[in-house]
Amino acid sequence: MINPSKQKKVLVTGGCGFLGSHLVDRLLERGNHVIAVDNLFTGSEQNISQHKSNPNFMFLRHDVEEDLILEVDEIYNLACPASPVHYQHDPIKTIKTCVLGAINVLNLAKNLDIKIFQASTSEVYGDPFVHPQPESYFGNVNPIGIRSCYDEGKRISETLFFDYHRQEKIDIRVARIFNTYGPRMHPNDGRVVSNFIVQALQGKDLTIYGDGSQTRSFCYVDDLIDGFLKFMDLTSNKDGISPYPGPLNLGNPQEFTILELAYLVISMTGSSSKIISMPLPSDDPLQRRPDITLAKEYLDNWHPNVSLENGLIKTIDYFDRLLLQQS
Repeated sequence: MINPSKQKKVLVTGGCGFLGSHLVDRLLERGNHVIAVDNLFTGSEQNISQHKSNPNFMFLRHDVEEDLILEVDEIYNLACPASPVHYQHDPIKTIKTCVLGAINVLNLAKNLDIKIFQASTSEVYGDPFVHPQPESYFGNVNPIGIRSCYDEGKRISETLFFDYHRQEKIDIRVARIFNTYGPRMHPNDGRVVSNFIVQALQGKDLTIYGDGSQTRSFCYVDDLIDGFLKFMDLTSNKDGISPYPGPLNLGNPQEFTILELAYLVISMTGSSSKIISMPLPSDDPLQRRPDITLAKEYLDNWHPNVSLENGLIKTIDYFDRLLLQQS
């Protein structure tokens, strides 16, 4: 039994989203008191419904564009739509979530003198000229394209985190997340894994963009959350600062073409779906693969353990049950 006076209180913004809800699960398993904040723009209360009766859990519907006044011991900032369909739906709000949200959670961390985690993204690398992408690469990003609200919004968030770190001595952890998949992905978020699985289960054609030769690296959600927790668990120095604030790539370095993924999903679902080609969207990266050398160094040899096939089994099962419920 954890002594309530020693129980850590953790804030997770975006706590009803795909990644946020899995993080909430793990933090509660650790015996923490968890406050999930979400405006439900893309998140769903269904993702955290299993915790509603847990006295160590609280859900607060709130938009991080507005000030947060809470007493907590740690902050994980995951608030932002993460799929092109969602972040392009209202690009101005996406930018405001990235920028105003970062300022608000950083000010809260400053006022409480606590450490704070920022969920950044591999999109900061844009359509990269360097492959695989190390943290030292500055990226190749279009600042005025249809994806810029997210790409540049996350880049500005990183700037804010590191300026608060240097100027205000905030203990930060900035992670750059590469393609992640698993249960609780939104079925209509436009991301390739969920797209393919839903299309295959419904017997629809799988849509690839271009010839499908572009590559991605797919990390199962459990492996990613392990990386989050190990990063936050790094022992701060005597001045309360992390030995490595980031940025830190978190993702699976195994690379697949989109066409390979499409054939694998068709095979694993037993679908009769065909593959059809659509034009490439603007600024879509042609290759994406993380260099996780630093993650292995700083996070006690962290690396993904779940193979794409094993992760897809669990993800396909989730979407199969979800589609049955909706039918």
